Amino acid sequence: MRRFLTFFAGFDMWLFGIALILSCFGLITMYSYVGDNIFFERQIVWIGISCLFLLIASIPDYQFLRTGNTVFYVYVLAILSLILVLIFGDVVKGAQSRFDFGFFSLQPADPAKLVVIMVVAKYFSKRHVEIADIRHSIISGLYIFCIFGLVFIQPDFGSAIILFAIWFGMVLVAGISFRHLALVFLLGAVTFSGLWFFGFQEYQKDRIRTFMHPLSDIRGTGYNAYQSTIAVGSGELLGKGVGYGTQSKLQFLPEYETDFIFAAFAEEWGFFGSLLVFVLFGGLVWRIVYKALGAATNFERLFGAGLAILLTTHFFVHIGMNIGLLPVTGTTVPFLSYGGSHLMTEFIGIGMFIGMTRRRIRKSLETEPTMVL
Repeated sequence: MRRFLTFFAGFDMWLFGIALILSCFGLITMYSYVGDNIFFERQIVWIGISCLFLLIASIPDYQFLRTGNTVFYVYVLAILSLILVLIFGDVVKGAQSRFDFGFFSLQPADPAKLVVIMVVAKYFSKRHVEIADIRHSIISGLYIFCIFGLVFIQPDFGSAIILFAIWFGMVLVAGISFRHLALVFLLGAVTFSGLWFFGFQEYQKDRIRTFMHPLSDIRGTGYNAYQSTIAVGSGELLGKGVGYGTQSKLQFLPEYETDFIFAAFAEEWGFFGSLLVFVLFGGLVWRIVYKALGAATNFERLFGAGLAILLTTHFFVHIGMNIGLLPVTGTTVPFLSYGGSHLMTEFIGIGMFIGMTRRRIRKSLETEPTMVL
């Protein structure tokens, strides 16, 4: 009995439950599709596997990440996987970003986001007293730039944005000064200018131009964004009902199961259904931040902050893309979108955070004397 209580002590059912409910919303949206529905069946499997990985990931207390060299080895493994995908990866829609194993595919950029969180959390948890020294921001940025650059040249512009946002947000949380913050913005502007002239491919430039003038080419580069805004708006207050979303079901809305699943959901569930997703997601992020603030070490606090930034950035970039406020970058929404790589990454990240924050509770149970009846 004591072993059973110790195993489940401190397990955060709120985090697990909200993540599972959001995943079910995505499943319902996929299930309502008329025709050959492989996405629904496969996503059930991915959700089951991801839940199992969350439970396994919640077992360790992760002190070894804070004290040993494990994070460095994981970082090297992430770099190698991103290099290998550029050599042996499968090309899908112009991006060489995934390994195709036949029965499933793996995108290394997704777990690399968790690696970035671990690297930055460990780096600044050991140097929190010296955070005012700008060299630490630069050195941490160089670590992340290696991953950012390999993801960008795939090209996976959406994931590259998320990676930068994770690093930038965690540096802010760690305590960067305003003077250094201004320098970071300046470097960002210079980097963007260089990428515009020497890095971006023409279709990426077209997406940014379309973002500035969304109705300028609704039959070309602006088609996806235009159809997405129609889908969201047509849902009105209560939605058209599950299975009655014409934009996605009649295939006006492309990639409804991944890049535009929020638009498909909003069309069927309407404003109030979309508001429920916002409330659930806000509750999930709030819970992570709340637990992070009460964490025992700086590493755990920074990891929680990085996880919250990862999920929040994904969420708002996806929503902004679906309602025409941001350019289309092919970014999934956490838990709702179809796909195994991002779903497992998100569930594992939550599982790791649960494992970190439940350490003190489990230790107290282990040291308490056994009650004799």
